[in-house]
Amino acid sequence: MDNLLEFNLRELTEYLEKFGHKPYRAKQLLKWIYQSGEHDFSQMTDLAKSFRQSLQTTSEIATPFIQLDHLSTDGTRKWLLDVGAKNGIEAVFIPETDRGTLCISSQVGCALECTFCSTGRQGFNRNLTSGEIVGQLWLANKMLREQANYQILAQEDRIITNVVMMGMGEPLTNYNHVVHALEMMLDDHVYGLSRRRVTLSTSGLVPAIDKLRDDCPVSLAISLHAPDDKLRDEIVPINKKYPLQELMAACIRYIEKAPRDFVTFEYVMLEGVNDSVDQARALVELVKNVPCKFNLIPFNPFPNSGYLCSSRPVINAFKQVLMDAGLVATVRKTRGDDIDAACGQLAGQVQDKTKRTMRLKAV
Repeated sequence: MDNLLEFNLRELTEYLEKFGHKPYRAKQLLKWIYQSGEHDFSQMTDLAKSFRQSLQTTSEIATPFIQLDHLSTDGTRKWLLDVGAKNGIEAVFIPETDRGTLCISSQVGCALECTFCSTGRQGFNRNLTSGEIVGQLWLANKMLREQANYQILAQEDRIITNVVMMGMGEPLTNYNHVVHALEMMLDDHVYGLSRRRVTLSTSGLVPAIDKLRDDCPVSLAISLHAPDDKLRDEIVPINKKYPLQELMAACIRYIEKAPRDFVTFEYVMLEGVNDSVDQARALVELVKNVPCKFNLIPFNPFPNSGYLCSSRPVINAFKQVLMDAGLVATVRKTRGDDIDAACGQLAGQVQDKTKRTMRLKAV
């Protein structure tokens, strides 16, 4: 059975034509799937009965299975989603007064080994398909619309207004599937989101950033977390391959085609590691030629992380140095930490093919 969540309009049209169906059927079907949120072909009542019967024998609308559904005291909602072979991914919805943001995953685990990230400690199993990525959005959208306590925003016809690729995994190491999923999110026949409202977060794979700029430029966030190569090599190991000066140059190139005229730098605040005033000044020097804003993230603890969160006065002093230099800097509000849904806490269930978990236990 073919999962129709894998297909954009062109691909679905070609797929249906193989079975003798007219091209206009593709638009009809996409409307049912994405606007109505319907997965049962028998309920798509304005489609010919013969067409529906044909779909039932060849196709399906398959989403990950919900294993757990947690609601935080602050309204944040996290789903643990089964993607087979005892693997689970996590997606998080964050409601705010002016938007509803869905954080979705791109991989089962993560191929990188950022030391302060719970997902990174879990090892890596596999990439998600574009259907599994889009399926998180489809499923969350359906679940939220069925809940009376989530109101559609006054100026929107949707609950989920923003999507961020900040869940489990490094999106740019799953490039083809991620870009295909992004294109579907932007497609007016699917979700029709603005490029400004779709954000991809990466640890800094320079060649892939350049390719994304040309293929599907969306809002870009960089997981920075250090002002110099020595420290970043330790806590974000991909820096050894793509050091900071190369990454800064890639950011400048990306802005040429980006939907926003700046890059967002994410910076997790780790006590005694990267949070001094001198390090803030070094950060100002590092980004002096890059149009950017900073999102300072209080570290969210998880078992055996080895790190503590910087104190609020230290975070405020760090932020002030950035602002005094004319940079926009905000401190991310911690959301969903009571259900382990905060930034850096997503872990899911990973059958680790990298043996990373075994190596960590041996240390």
